[in-house]
Amino acid sequence: MLDNLPRGTICIEDIEMGMTRHLRKVVTDEDIEMFAQVSTDRNPVHLDDAYAQDTIFEGRIAHGMLTAGLISAVIGEQLPGHGTVYMGQTLKFLAPVRPGDMVLAEVEVIDIDHAKRRVKLDCRCMVDGKKVLMGEATVLAPSRKFD
Repeated sequence: MLDNLPRGTICIEDIEMGMTRHLRKVVTDEDIEMFAQVSTDRNPVHLDDAYAQDTIFEGRIAHGMLTAGLISAVIGEQLPGHGTVYMGQTLKFLAPVRPGDMVLAEVEVIDIDHAKRRVKLDCRCMVDGKKVLMGEATVLAPSRKFD
């Protein structure tokens, strides 16, 4: 029995179809600047107001992977939580996220393979009720039992 699992971690033995978890976060200029620094993606559409104004977005936007990172946060912190191993992720970017937008990132359990400890999650991000990102993740969930 694993007694060192953090509080809030949901083990494969307790995961059920339809379970959901979410977080809300306002994407700030500082978030975008830090993501550019860490990722080395300094595309001016993310960082330069004048440049971005002349693009199809008509203004600066957050990096798509910054928004996708919020999905990772829900998976790694809530469902299943600490000890989860990411195995795969599909993403489709539907609309831009702008500095100051409140993003709702949500995951929902859509398939469980208890024998292999694999969980498939529907992933989505929304701004003002509009879907801006969608995809599916496959993860290896923690277990109370040793392998």
